[in-house]
Amino acid sequence: MVRSMVTGRHVLFTALLLAFILWMSHSAHAETDPTGTKTGTVADVPAAKPGEPTLAEVADAIGHSRISLNIVWTLITGFLVMFMQAGFAMVETGFTRSKNVAHTMGMNFLVYALGVLGFWICGFALMFGGVGGVASLGGTPGLTNEFTISLFGKTFGLFGFQGFFLNNTVYDVGIYTLFLFQMVFMDTTATIPTGAMAERWKFASFFVYAFFISMFVYPIYGNWVWGGGWLAGLGANFGLGHGHVDFAGSSVVHLVGGVAAFAGALVLGPRLGKYNKDGSSNAIPGHNIPMAIIGTFILAFGWFGFNPGSSLAGNDLRIGVVATNTMLASASGALIATVYMWFRFGKPDPSMMANGMLAGLVAITAPCAFVNAPIAVLIGGVAGFLVVTAVFFIDQKLHVDDPVGAVAVHGVNGIWGVLSLGLFADGSYGDGWNGVPGTVRGLFYGDAGQFVAEIIGAVTCVVFVFTSMYLFFKIANRFVVPMRVSAQTEFEGLDLPEMGIKGYEDVTAPGRE
Repeated sequence: MVRSMVTGRHVLFTALLLAFILWMSHSAHAETDPTGTKTGTVADVPAAKPGEPTLAEVADAIGHSRISLNIVWTLITGFLVMFMQAGFAMVETGFTRSKNVAHTMGMNFLVYALGVLGFWICGFALMFGGVGGVASLGGTPGLTNEFTISLFGKTFGLFGFQGFFLNNTVYDVGIYTLFLFQMVFMDTTATIPTGAMAERWKFASFFVYAFFISMFVYPIYGNWVWGGGWLAGLGANFGLGHGHVDFAGSSVVHLVGGVAAFAGALVLGPRLGKYNKDGSSNAIPGHNIPMAIIGTFILAFGWFGFNPGSSLAGNDLRIGVVATNTMLASASGALIATVYMWFRFGKPDPSMMANGMLAGLVAITAPCAFVNAPIAVLIGGVAGFLVVTAVFFIDQKLHVDDPVGAVAVHGVNGIWGVLSLGLFADGSYGDGWNGVPGTVRGLFYGDAGQFVAEIIGAVTCVVFVFTSMYLFFKIANRFVVPMRVSAQTEFEGLDLPEMGIKGYEDVTAPGRE
């Protein structure tokens, strides 16, 4: 009997001990980290001493600093891009005649103000209203409304509709930073046609145009590429690489502006005396080459904000590659354009030096983050050759009068920029771009689909922008305000009739020595 009781107690004790061990084992597993995967998280390290910060507080400070760095970086590069407006004003004014200085400068000045307000009213909302959270800027909450359609079982984003007038639903530091940076990009697009249409464009017509392109045309195409729209989705939906990729705007900014410039110059017609009855072209030299050269250097300087800033992240160290590629392409573009002009005409021509540099910059804008240095030099060099041949083709064959070569610089080389990305992206960068796993690779690095996506994006841009802007110019010219000044005004100069003041006072006028 005693032995039975002892045995029973042992069994009971053993059962209770086993239950306790199992309970402890379960509790310990819930609160500890036997694999080591959770050790060292912010929850594990309280303050070492009273008054010292916890690891959670330190992590918050680091995270805040990281986003702060990105916001400061993005703002500063945006300021650089804003300063490019001075470069555009000087290039375009230098390449045109002195009797139109105030008018050309006036367009380049006011397009900034008109563009800011147009983009604020609805351009930003149409472009980025459905982009989602931009993590590098803190998440950009609220930009979640994209108008989409479904075709072939796929979703196609067409435009956003959140953030009109920067209303209180998007009252966020990250969103405001994104607005500023993207607004100055839009302004680059809007100012490109002011050069191609200079010296005969009525200022009131320009005024209407600036609102139209900043509110509708640029934002809609921009949404398709940068705002989560259907061109960005070509990779996820149809397996075409990472969709249409454009790091900093060869298509979104420059091709849109170049095509708009071509449509406007086509509708507006050539300047008086530009073409003879037999169709031959007469050169109309600009009045101030030094001004144009200085303006070109200002633009090249601003491009170091344009391209590296498109990372939207100061902690993305790829910006060093982007900046260097930008520099190299600008140099090779200038050199090849110079050598080609020298070889063909016996003189190097400073105006083509400038346009060669700008062409190299335009071309490298899309692929700058995805290629190495030798390829950047190649891309810029091809751009330098293309800009010279395109200037003469557009002028002498198409008979479209473009005083500054804007269509050749921005349009032709905007196309070359995105195509070069589709050819030469080397797979060293862009993992997860547009939601597609893996890095971005071009045709020569194993992904033909990426090249196809770039072709689709470029063709779409040309068709959409040309159709939209050509119809706009035609309709506005007939029903809103005539586009062209009178022949008398064009002959005498647009400054006094259109602007009420001369750009330069006549030094031979009475009272002046």
